[in-house]
Amino acid sequence: MGGRTTKLIILAVIAALIAGFFILDLGQYLTLSYLKSQQQVFNDYYLHNRFSTLLIYFVVYILVTALSLPGAAVMTLAGGALFGFWTAFIVVSFASSIGATLAFLVSRFLLRDWVQGKFGDKLQAINAGVEKEGAFYLFSLRLVPLFPFFVINLVMGLTPLKTPLFYIVSQAGMLAGTLVFVNAGTQIGQLESVGGILSPGLLISFALLGLFPLVAKRVLGIFQARKVFAGHQKPQKYDYNLVVLGAGSGGLVSSYIAAAVKAKVALIEKDKMGGDCLNTGCVPSKALLRSAKMLSYAKRAKEFGFEETEVDFDFSRVMERVQQKIAQIEPHDSVERYTSLGVEVIEGEAKITSPWTVEVNGTTLTTRSMIIATGAKPFVPPIRGLEQIDYLTSENLWALRDLPEKLVVLGGGPIGSEMTQAFARLGSQVTQVEKGPRIIGREDPEVGAFIEQQFKAEGIRVLTEHQAQEIRIDAGRKWLICEHRGATTEIEFDQLLIAVGRKANVTGFGLEELGIEVSPAGTVASDPFLRTNFPNILCVGDVAGPYQFTHTSAHQAWHAAVNALFGQFKSFKVDYRVIPWCTFTDAEVARVGLNETEAQEQGVPFETTRYGIDDLDRAIADSEAHGWVKVLTKPGSDKILGVTIVGHHAGDLLAEFVLAMKYKLGLNKILGTIHTYPTLAEMNKSAAGEWKRAHAPEKLLGWIEKYHTWRRG
Repeated sequence: MGGRTTKLIILAVIAALIAGFFILDLGQYLTLSYLKSQQQVFNDYYLHNRFSTLLIYFVVYILVTALSLPGAAVMTLAGGALFGFWTAFIVVSFASSIGATLAFLVSRFLLRDWVQGKFGDKLQAINAGVEKEGAFYLFSLRLVPLFPFFVINLVMGLTPLKTPLFYIVSQAGMLAGTLVFVNAGTQIGQLESVGGILSPGLLISFALLGLFPLVAKRVLGIFQARKVFAGHQKPQKYDYNLVVLGAGSGGLVSSYIAAAVKAKVALIEKDKMGGDCLNTGCVPSKALLRSAKMLSYAKRAKEFGFEETEVDFDFSRVMERVQQKIAQIEPHDSVERYTSLGVEVIEGEAKITSPWTVEVNGTTLTTRSMIIATGAKPFVPPIRGLEQIDYLTSENLWALRDLPEKLVVLGGGPIGSEMTQAFARLGSQVTQVEKGPRIIGREDPEVGAFIEQQFKAEGIRVLTEHQAQEIRIDAGRKWLICEHRGATTEIEFDQLLIAVGRKANVTGFGLEELGIEVSPAGTVASDPFLRTNFPNILCVGDVAGPYQFTHTSAHQAWHAAVNALFGQFKSFKVDYRVIPWCTFTDAEVARVGLNETEAQEQGVPFETTRYGIDDLDRAIADSEAHGWVKVLTKPGSDKILGVTIVGHHAGDLLAEFVLAMKYKLGLNKILGTIHTYPTLAEMNKSAAGEWKRAHAPEKLLGWIEKYHTWRRG
């Protein structure tokens, strides 16, 4: 008999047993009311047939648990009522564990191979976690019943957890819960009337049922903390409530929140306040993009009714303007400002030396909690010969004062695309190289195609599906050698800008020595509360992931600060459901929620509504009539699943949809909101109008038309 046949037979038997349970309404015998009505009959039978009664109860309990049928909790209470505390406790303890293990084995035999084969790549992290900490994880679930036990049995069967270990941990983990339920059953068994429901014993038992998960969770947390902190000496007193490493967006907001609630907080920064965003990222790039855009308007003079014009400019002055804008914003993130807010700012290089101590400038600081906000740095791929040149990244780009004649930008993501367009508009001959099939690859294919078309119209050479292999220097001329569909492409350049992504800063400040775990993505591993494997050490921003946006860092910072300072009372999970972002090319590309590609990959049903900005009055008046608004909604509903805007000021215009998704407002609410005319914001209302027209009640409109016809006589 083949394995497939065996599985089908077992599945048929299980299905028949479950069907029989419900068809014959056997569940009526597993209720408290039936138990009380038949209690005397059961007691009499048990008095004369102790062994057979216990055996029948034991077998039925195993079957109910193994088949994941409702009634195990009532049977536990019944055991306490019929057999007394100790007898019921022993019988239920073994029956529940055996039944759970049978359910575990059935799930494993019938489903594990199929589930692991279909979703194995997505389950790698879970499988690794189960192999490493499976016993403790299962024990936690048994001790603190966050999920029904039958769900735990079935799900754990799909993992690599060993069967003997599952049984032993289940036996131990369910002891405390069994004790509480059996004790409650003994009290129910002693009820003689309805008035007995207020007996002290029963009230205490029910109180234990309610308090047990909370107490167990607390005890488990203490046990886990002791396990994690074993081998580390805890200080008798602390200098700070919170120490924050890194003064980028995440670190600044974390320390500000801590100071606002009167905690004593130290913020340590080894380089510049404001981090990458202020000094090498968001601020300088937007300043440069603005200058480049002004120059592009001059080149479009005829579109606005002017004669052709040329703008004489000095590239070094453009770059000096960038530095001026950084200097204007610097006070927002300065040492002086944060000191005035109550934050103790320490300039120096920090090293974590224990879960409660940080060493900086030769001094050891003790702290209750820490937040790691060390950010990220540009990732530089291994390319042969790269060491021969002084290549550019988003960090050293801003020191340029001579405009590159021939610039190669390696990378088709947001940073690479923004700088590609900026330098091309400023006069560089730019070639953009992307190893993937399109630029702006995180968005729908039509978005990348649209931006690529715009780039080519501006004289930019875009090379997709080109893998950088080597740097060669020949007679003083520099060449990037790429592989493209089996052929070789050679690209000459004066300067090479590498913009292929960013790598979290996780080394050099004590994480390795302390044993703080790093995820497969290279970020600090953390739970939904942003806690590392040391629960008093949290992380935010680029070093935490999964999003490398300044606004996400700030969003995480609130959660991290509150969890670090008040987590012993209440902790908050980070909500990533509504995360917006924008690529500031021209046209801008802004998105929140799902796009079509992601929805299809995730199997999420959706409807698409599209509004072309070329129809918008203000866009036409501004000579910016290009792009679109695309809204994904739940089929038959105005609930917004995601929005992509491609167009002038798309990043600003997205905010209305972000608000709508955050507070669960549908397209009907946007349609019913007055928008100033003529503004670009009307595109959002127009998109909502397109959705409304597509969902017009045609049958009702037909009757209304007949009514108007009748009214005309």
